[in-house]
Amino acid sequence: MAYSEILLEVADGVALVTLNRPERLNAYTPTMGRELSEAFAACDADDAVRAIIVTGAGRAFCAGADLARGGETFDRTAAAEYQGVPPERPWEKPARAIAPWDVRKPIIAAINGPAVGVGATLPMQWDIRLAAESAKIGFVFVRRGVVPEALSTWIMPRLVGMARAAELLLTGRMVDAREGVRAFLEKRPPRWSMRPSRDLPDFLSPPSRGR
Repeated sequence: MAYSEILLEVADGVALVTLNRPERLNAYTPTMGRELSEAFAACDADDAVRAIIVTGAGRAFCAGADLARGGETFDRTAAAEYQGVPPERPWEKPARAIAPWDVRKPIIAAINGPAVGVGATLPMQWDIRLAAESAKIGFVFVRRGVVPEALSTWIMPRLVGMARAAELLLTGRMVDAREGVRAFLEKRPPRWSMRPSRDLPDFLSPPSRGR
């Protein structure tokens, strides 16, 4: 499948998804959101993919929502477009799309630069977040007078605790890569023999796909 705002490469069991609008610091658009969801669905269905890494092209991970529309960026019509559904038919879901929590492979955020707004909240929905020295992470919604999105008010307290979540969401301050850094080392080389499409237990299969 051809994408216009992301890149998808698969090699050695790893799918590399690159947010690919470097001239706009990979600012998030409805098209990028739809393509990201479709790429997750394609990776979930591909037994050759064992893990998914998401990063950004150029010097940023994602500079948040694209503000080219000005004041219309966060209105009701734009919200429906970000969700990939016609505003007059909100019950319809986009084809070939999948939610991150339904993906049967780990999704890893490789945050390679500034990640603000939706560029910070989306990785909260994924499994692992790794930040480069150049990373600057900020939940800056309070500075724009908008409510944090992408379920972040529910997810954040469960990841970092209520007090830290409140601080980050209510102040909008930036966090650098050194704050709360952890490294995990595994020396045993893996030998994978099972396949998610064939061997995943039925009780773990997402009900939305009829399994």
